[in-house]
Amino acid sequence: MRARPTRPAATAAVLAALLTACSTGPSLENRDAVTVAPGDSHHLTIGSAGFTESDLLAQMYALLLDQAGYQTSLITVANRELYEPALESGQIDVVPEYAATLADWLEAKEHGADAKSVGSPDLTVTLRELRALAAPRGLTVLPPGRAVDQNAFAVSASYARKHHLRTLSQLGASKLPVRLAAGDECVQRPYCEPGLKKVYGIDITAVDPLGVGTTQAKRAVQEGKDQMVLTTTTDATLDQFGLVLLADDKHLQNADYIVPVVNRAHAGGPKVAKALDKLNDVLTTADLTDLNRQVDSWRRLPADVARTYLEDKGLLKK
Repeated sequence: MRARPTRPAATAAVLAALLTACSTGPSLENRDAVTVAPGDSHHLTIGSAGFTESDLLAQMYALLLDQAGYQTSLITVANRELYEPALESGQIDVVPEYAATLADWLEAKEHGADAKSVGSPDLTVTLRELRALAAPRGLTVLPPGRAVDQNAFAVSASYARKHHLRTLSQLGASKLPVRLAAGDECVQRPYCEPGLKKVYGIDITAVDPLGVGTTQAKRAVQEGKDQMVLTTTTDATLDQFGLVLLADDKHLQNADYIVPVVNRAHAGGPKVAKALDKLNDVLTTADLTDLNRQVDSWRRLPADVARTYLEDKGLLKK
């Protein structure tokens, strides 16, 4: 499962506080659930999970759908436990998602927290599992793009140079002791400490529970307290901390390609898919990393960054 965790279910009061719609966006209570055949509503609500990358993708989806003739609203719901049911009911129509993470999340929703992982490094297998889980819930998983945001591991550039490291295999072969800055769930997740030990033979001596790709975690590696940090492939701030990614050359991580997921009754028609496919054709992992950087480091607004990117790629009229 992808490193950026879903928050646990909260009390009703806390859940209500998480529903932070933009001023023109709808309330989640304003629309009735619809579970019919594929449809094509004139108005579409685009959901964001509230972090930079999700905001950027939601903005680009909205702009492309606007250009295709839809009226769109944006809503931020920073919790998958909230926005996925809203997507099922038709209160939200379109959400940018991550293939393997959503597949595992839906599997756990269906069979409990101890359900086996159904995501895999193979995109074809992952999509087959995801679509089988999504379809009975009234959801359609549209074709994935080229961009992928997977778990990734970074070390300091000086550490990599000193030990001639470019891949996780090389780190394992070096037999260097490694203290890993990560989320506290790392000690159990197969993509993290267990996988690093089993797949790569890396000597993880301890997990420093500083979070996934947090400033504190990256600073711990920068300062030499820890040797490696768990982050993601589109982390745009690594340069600021003098960090570099080590390649996942044995494909430990699952296929977390970005996929639009839509409510079939409201947005399951071919027109929505055609509009969003335009982004799939051009958006790469490197592009997404750069877009994240413009928001997180340059402090540009996601809406402005999204519009400029689409215009530069010829997907949106200036």
